[in-house]
Amino acid sequence: MSGYREVAAGLREAINEGEYRPGATLPKQDELAERYGVNIKTIRQAVGLLEAEGLVTAIRRRGTVVRERPPLRRLGTERYSKKKWKYGDTVAFIADREASGRAWERTDQTQSVELVAADPEVAEAFGLEPGLPVYERARIVRDAGQPTHTLTSYYRREHVEGTPLVDATPGPAGPGGGFAVLTLQGYEPDHMSETIFARMPTPEESEMLELPAGEPVMVLTRRTYTADDLLVEFARGVHAASRFSWTYNFTLPE
Repeated sequence: MSGYREVAAGLREAINEGEYRPGATLPKQDELAERYGVNIKTIRQAVGLLEAEGLVTAIRRRGTVVRERPPLRRLGTERYSKKKWKYGDTVAFIADREASGRAWERTDQTQSVELVAADPEVAEAFGLEPGLPVYERARIVRDAGQPTHTLTSYYRREHVEGTPLVDATPGPAGPGGGFAVLTLQGYEPDHMSETIFARMPTPEESEMLELPAGEPVMVLTRRTYTADDLLVEFARGVHAASRFSWTYNFTLPE
């Protein structure tokens, strides 16, 4: 008799070889139990293991469904190309959509803007005392109605006061987005650093991103500087891990 790990391995192989394609529903548990010669408890354990791996998810009234492969490419340095936002009107998340062959709507990005007290991480980034006011621009980004990630940017008050970056209208902050706005203010983005790590989501993030059980998130922090090394934006993004593939192209350093 097979154990649940062996059953999970068999199902995993069937999924990877295309027997059960993305979006397909696995056979009922009693059918799987008969196929593998095990009891229902073993099948439940095997399916639970595949859920934890992110291969399948349970959908009410439908059953256990094979999850879709990452539908969107998240570009690396190319998404920030100046020819896109400085000389065109394509902001970073739209560049990802274009690279993935997907259309976008202004309502794909919600918006909330408020003056908030800088938390320790934001304060450290800007060299401020914690609690001093900074502008927070928070977005939820969707693809075909499904949330893909959140992105929250922070700015010094004196850099963006009275600009489109403090306007809560859904969508980018005008042609070229926030980087174009900063450039018009005299703070042209020149270089940045990004840090990425994975963790399990908080309950609030799971609800906001409509995550199935067991799916982790990819957390990105971004620091954007002028040529004079002045920090003009600190951003945090929380991405549904299964909804992106991350692509980076770069020249090898000497």
